[in-house]
Amino acid sequence: MAKKQPALGRGLGALLNTAPAGEAPARKPVAAPREPEVIGNMAGQIAMVAIAQIEANPGQPRREFNETALDELAESIAELGIIQPITVHKIRANRYQIISGERRFRASQRAGLTEVPVYIREVNDQTLLEMALVENIQREDLHAIEVAVSLERLMQECNLTHDQLGKRIGKSRSAISNHLRLLKLPGAIQMEVASKAITMGHARALLAFEDVAEQLAVCARIKEEGLSVRQVEELAQPAPAVPTKRVTKPVLSFDERKVDEDLRKQFGRHAALKAKGDGSGRIEIAYTDAEDLHRILQMMNL
Repeated sequence: MAKKQPALGRGLGALLNTAPAGEAPARKPVAAPREPEVIGNMAGQIAMVAIAQIEANPGQPRREFNETALDELAESIAELGIIQPITVHKIRANRYQIISGERRFRASQRAGLTEVPVYIREVNDQTLLEMALVENIQREDLHAIEVAVSLERLMQECNLTHDQLGKRIGKSRSAISNHLRLLKLPGAIQMEVASKAITMGHARALLAFEDVAEQLAVCARIKEEGLSVRQVEELAQPAPAVPTKRVTKPVLSFDERKVDEDLRKQFGRHAALKAKGDGSGRIEIAYTDAEDLHRILQMMNL
């Protein structure tokens, strides 16, 4: 009896082979010319499609791909093949457009593959855009500005509310708002977040500064001095007001008020009794000019 060979390492076709041990698998019917051959009996339409028949989605929100990471993935694919199929939709006869998996597609090209496994979906333009944006947001290596831009596009182009958006991507309303607020920062600061020169926490703290010039200046300090998020938040706080010493005016006693009234009657409204509260004080008599001074002196027999 022939020993059954393990399927590991023999590709996706071996994993889907259901022929009895020791027997050659039944030959699959040949598909129509130039159409991809469907692998297995799967309703989801997993097929092997020539790379030449696949194109990138022009609405793909992701624009940056790390070259080193692509080379590493290409080496892995050349050795083991593609483990997760690329999701595509048919745009015309024998032409497919990527919904998700463009990084795997690019790495496959670098690895020299001529065909790749794909999962074919039927979607309209609206669903296609939404799927591409949501798939983009859920990537782990996405920086905060890319997330914010994708969230904004989902809201505007797919006409979604904060709550609907939160359900689709599994984020809270506050998390969505925090990301969207980053787009209010100057482009120069957004680039610093994208390059990971500063963190999202730093960027959120910079929003507390209303003046753009001040935001840019503090951003430069974050990079030069290594300021923490807490330090930036403290810089944004207004300087505490210097408390002014409150001078309490002593309350005149009944006898002192009587003396004060008599002084005003005798010398005019500029005369007053100033008490200090400890029994001491002074009498003030102000004059407006030399003639007024002469009048006051006459009244005092001086």
